[in-house]
Amino acid sequence: MAGSSHGHTPAAWTGVIIAFIGFCIAGAFVVMAQPAGMWAGLGVAALGGVAGGVMRSMGMGAPKSASEPLVMADRPTANREAAVAKG
Repeated sequence: MAGSSHGHTPAAWTGVIIAFIGFCIAGAFVVMAQPAGMWAGLGVAALGGVAGGVMRSMGMGAPKSASEPLVMADRPTANREAAVAKG
């Protein structure tokens, strides 16, 4: 994934961090048996997706270019698998 820059954008990082915090909040309230807090945490997690989408629409996400094909020929998996096979 390092060669494809998948998710290496401010929009992706912000959305994931906010969603992670929301799931942590929801998980803590599940353990404490507080349904209202769980739903609030899930609301925060949903806001992470909204924040990521808004930031992507502001140009902080990965550019969508359908004209460029996905190139996977330069991935080093063949070399890595050969090295593992040699021991």
